[in-house]
Amino acid sequence: MTMALFQDSFWGEKNNGFDVLYHNMKHGQISTKELSDFIRERATIEEAYARSMTKLAKSASNFSQLGTFAPVWDVFKTSTEKLAICHLELVRKLQELIKEVQKYGEDQVKAHKKTKEEVATTLEAVQNIQSLSQALQKSKENYNNKSVDQERLRKEGATQREVDKAGVKTKKATESYKLYVEKYATAKSEFEQKMSETAQKFQDIEEAHIQNMKEMIHSYSRSIEETHLQIGEVHNEFVNNMENTTVENLIQKLAETKGTGKERPGPIEFEECNTAIVTEGAKPRKRKAFAIPGRRKDKDTDSTESTEAESVNVPQVDEEGFCIKPEINENDAKDSTFYSSSDSDDEDEPRRFHVEIKPVQPNNGNHQALSSIDELKATISNITLSPSTSRNSPGQLKRNSSSDELARSRLQASYNERVNSDLLSLDPLFGPPLDASSSAVSSSAVPLTARPTTPLASGTIVPPPRPSSRPKLSATKLAGITEIARPFSPPKNCNASPPPAPLARAESSSSLSSTASLSAANTPTVGTSRGPSPVSLGSQDSLPIAVAFTESVNAYFKGADPSKCIVKITGDMTVSFPSGIIKIFTNNPSPAVLSFRLKNTSKLEQVLPNQQLLFSDPSQSDSNSKDFWLNMQALTAYLRKMSEQNPAVSYYNVDILKYQVSSSGIQSTPLNLAVYWKCSPSTTDVRVDYRYNPEALPSRASLSSIQVLVPVDGGVTSMQSLPAALWNAEQNKALWKMSDVSEKSENEGSGSLRAKFELSEGPSNPATLAVQFFSEGHTLSGVEMELVGTGYRLSLTKKRFTTGRYMADC
Repeated sequence: MTMALFQDSFWGEKNNGFDVLYHNMKHGQISTKELSDFIRERATIEEAYARSMTKLAKSASNFSQLGTFAPVWDVFKTSTEKLAICHLELVRKLQELIKEVQKYGEDQVKAHKKTKEEVATTLEAVQNIQSLSQALQKSKENYNNKSVDQERLRKEGATQREVDKAGVKTKKATESYKLYVEKYATAKSEFEQKMSETAQKFQDIEEAHIQNMKEMIHSYSRSIEETHLQIGEVHNEFVNNMENTTVENLIQKLAETKGTGKERPGPIEFEECNTAIVTEGAKPRKRKAFAIPGRRKDKDTDSTESTEAESVNVPQVDEEGFCIKPEINENDAKDSTFYSSSDSDDEDEPRRFHVEIKPVQPNNGNHQALSSIDELKATISNITLSPSTSRNSPGQLKRNSSSDELARSRLQASYNERVNSDLLSLDPLFGPPLDASSSAVSSSAVPLTARPTTPLASGTIVPPPRPSSRPKLSATKLAGITEIARPFSPPKNCNASPPPAPLARAESSSSLSSTASLSAANTPTVGTSRGPSPVSLGSQDSLPIAVAFTESVNAYFKGADPSKCIVKITGDMTVSFPSGIIKIFTNNPSPAVLSFRLKNTSKLEQVLPNQQLLFSDPSQSDSNSKDFWLNMQALTAYLRKMSEQNPAVSYYNVDILKYQVSSSGIQSTPLNLAVYWKCSPSTTDVRVDYRYNPEALPSRASLSSIQVLVPVDGGVTSMQSLPAALWNAEQNKALWKMSDVSEKSENEGSGSLRAKFELSEGPSNPATLAVQFFSEGHTLSGVEMELVGTGYRLSLTKKRFTTGRYMADC
C-alpha cells in the first residue's frame, strides 16, 4: 500500500492545511503524556499485586507447621514469594520505561519548538496568500461594478462628462484588479514552495513520532512477555516441587523428624519373688517425682523411708554447729553437681546434696569464690541477636528455634533492655562512663559524663555477677611481676593483606554523623542528622542515599590463656535519606524500588532485616552475598511520619538490618589483653599487657582513643605509673589514655601499662578492667553494600567499629 503524502493532501481553497498539520504535531505531545500515564497506572497495579502476593507468602508462614502436610507450605511460600519478585521486577522495568517516555516527551517539546521557528516563514506565506486572496476578490468585484456602471450610462444617453467620469473610475479599478492578480501569482508561487517543504517536514516528524511510540509500546509488551515467561517458570517449578513432594517423602520426613524410635518393647517374663533375698537386701527407696533440676524436692508422703535409713544420712557437725563435708568419691561428686540431669540419676538411689556452711571471714580473699569461666561461657553463648522491632509468626518461630531457645532469647532481650547502659556503669565497681570528648583531665579526678544508650541494644555481652571480693594472691605466686612472660596465643602474622582502596564520596555533604563514639550503644537505632541541607532534588534525578556500618566487638579475657577468651561481634546497617526525597516519594505513587546487595556475607552468622521495611529472597544460594529490596510504600509512610515529628532536619537515618559476625576466639579480637596483679598489705602492682592483632583487622586499620580503666581498692594513697595514668580518688580507678595503636606504632602495637599503688587499708582485691577504643573507616566483618538497579546513587559510605564490653581479668 502506497503511503499518502502530506504535500498532496493539505491544500484547499482556504489554505488551512498548514494549521491542521501544525496542530496535529502538537497533539503528539498529548499522546506521549497519555502513554506515560497509562504505563504508570499499570506499574501501580503490578506493585499492588506484588504487595498482595508478598502478604500472601507471609500468611503461608503462619499456617500450622504440625502434621505431615506442614512441609508443603514451604513450597507455597517460596513459589508465592518468587511470583511477587517477578511482578516487582516488572514494576522496575515499567518505571524505567516511564522515564524513557518522559525523556522522549521532553525531547519532543524541544523539537516542536524548534520546528515552530523553522516554519515561521511558511506561516507568513500562508497569511500573505490568504490576505491577497481576499483583496483580489474585492478588487475583482469593484472592477466589475465600475464597468457595468460605465456601460449603463452610455446606454441611457448620459452626458459626455458623466460618461468620461465613469470611464476614469473603470480604468482605475482595472489597474487595481490587474495589480492584485500579479501579486497573487507571486504569493501563490512562494506559498506552494514553502507549503510543500513544510508539509514534508510535518510528515517526517509524525513518522518519527509514531515510530518512537511503537518502539516504547514494543518495550512495554516485551517487559510483560518476559514477566509472563518468568511466571511460567515459577509455575513449572512449583509443579515440579509438588510432584517431587510425594506421599512417601512426606511420610519419610515425618518419621525422621518426629519419630520416637524403632526399638519395640521387649518381652517380659514372670519372675518368682525370692522373699529371703528381698528381706535381707532391702534398702530404703524414695519415689522420684518429675522435678526441675536445682529445685528442692518436697518430701513424698508415699515414700517408704525407714527410721534407720534416715539416721544414716544425718550429717556430722563440728563444735560450732556447721556441717562437716563428708568424704565422697568422684562418682558421687558427679551425681551431686548442679548441672547433672535428674533424668540420668539412678532410680534406685536417692539424690543427695552435700552442703557445707562456714562463717564469713572478712578481708580474707583466700576463702572467696572466683567467677567460673564456664559460667561466663554459658552466659555469653546464650546471647543472640533478637529482632526487637519485628514480629515473627508462630510458624517461623517453630522452624527457627526450639521452645527453650525462644524462651531464653526473649528473657535475654528483656534483661538487656533493663540493664542496657554504658560499659562501665553496669559493674558496681565501676563508676559513671568515660567521656570520649574530654581531652584535658586533671590528675585528681577524671571528668565523667553520661552517654545516651540505644533502646534496641540487642546482643550485648552481660557477664555474670562477680563476687563482692576477690581472693588474695600470694606474694610468692606473683613475685617478679615485671618478668612474667606474656604468652599471647595467636602468633603475629607477617603476611599482611594489601590495603583496601580508600572510601570515595561523591558529595561533600554528609548525612551521617562522624563524631567519635566509644560504644556501639551511641549509635541511634533511628535518628536524624542536622548536617548541611541537601541539594534540591528533581523527580528525574538519581536520588542520593548514604549508608553506615557500625560494629561492636565484645570480649572477655581470662588471664593469659587464649582458650578462655570469649568474643561476640555484632553490627548494624543504617541508611540515610535526604529530607527532599520525601516529597518525591509522596508525589510519585510508584517510586523506583530501592534494591541493594550485601556482599562479603560469608563471615556473618546471622542477618536480621527490618521486617517492616525490607524484603529478601530466602532461596539465594550464594553464601557471600544477599539481595534485599525495600517496601517503598512502608518506607514512604515511615519517612513522612519522621518528617512530621522533626520537620527541620536535613536527613533521616533508618535502621535497615542487624547482623552477627562469626568469631574464632582471641584471633577475632583487635587488641589482645593480659592482666597481672601482685597484692600485699601495703602495695599493689598491676601490669596490663596489650598487643595489636592484625589478623582480626583490615590492613592499615588503627585503633583510636584507647582507654584502659582499672579499679583498685584497699585505700590507695598514691600511684606511680608508666606510662602516666590518671587516678580518680572518688571512684578508686586508674585511667590510661592512648591516642592510637597500629602496626606502625612502637613494637608493632605491643606494649605494657604498669602501676604501683601505695595502700592504707590493703591488701587489694584483683578486679576486672575495662577497655574502650574505636576505628573509623573499617569493619571487622568486611561487609559491603552496592546498589542494584537505577534511580538511586550511593553518595557516602561510612564504616566504624567500637568496643562494647571489652574486659580482662587475671
